[in-house]
Amino acid sequence: MSTHQDFIRGLKVSVPMLVGIIPFALVLGTQATQKGFNLIELPLLTGLNFAGGSEFAILEMWSNPPQFLMLIFITFLVNSRHLLMGASLVPHLKHLPNKKAYTALFFMCDESWAAGLQDAKQQGFNLRFYAGVCFALYIVWLTFTTLGGYIGPILGDINRFGFDMAFPAVFLVLLRGMWQGIQAARPWLISLITAALAYLYLPQGWYVPIGALSGIAFAVFLGASEE
Repeated sequence: MSTHQDFIRGLKVSVPMLVGIIPFALVLGTQATQKGFNLIELPLLTGLNFAGGSEFAILEMWSNPPQFLMLIFITFLVNSRHLLMGASLVPHLKHLPNKKAYTALFFMCDESWAAGLQDAKQQGFNLRFYAGVCFALYIVWLTFTTLGGYIGPILGDINRFGFDMAFPAVFLVLLRGMWQGIQAARPWLISLITAALAYLYLPQGWYVPIGALSGIAFAVFLGASEE
């Protein structure tokens, strides 16, 4: 198969993911404009970070003036899973020049990582296929978050159309793909419980860092106790 065909195959594989990504890209764009982001700042947020979960978390904690250290801390916590995801791609990228390897890691997100590794299990890691998936996800994410920022003020609260359900739906599908049994999922459960309690009883936005830290701490505890 030619490299061109591999890239096209990656584009095709990304289509079902895009169906779920587009609605919550619109939601993110709308929420960003409600927080005061303009149509230049919004694509900078989504294009330089390119991690939807942390972008939603940033907007949840956004204040005026913004508390940049807290926002950086939250971004690190939510994106910390990328450390493990990136490490799992290293064996497939280590033969590449740094320029190509770092570019591949920059465009990595949950969906492209899962698609790349799933394809690798069947026929070996294919950089062109992975690039096709990343290209589609990146362009669509930037386009529709910016579009959401543009049409948000016109439509008002687009959550009334049910678009906000797309975000948890996509992540439930991703979690299903990473499911390895009840024992491995215990940190997820701890994170969920603590985040829910923080959401109910603490000031707005604190459930994000508390849920993330609780899950990470419990995972470290389990790892230490099992050694």
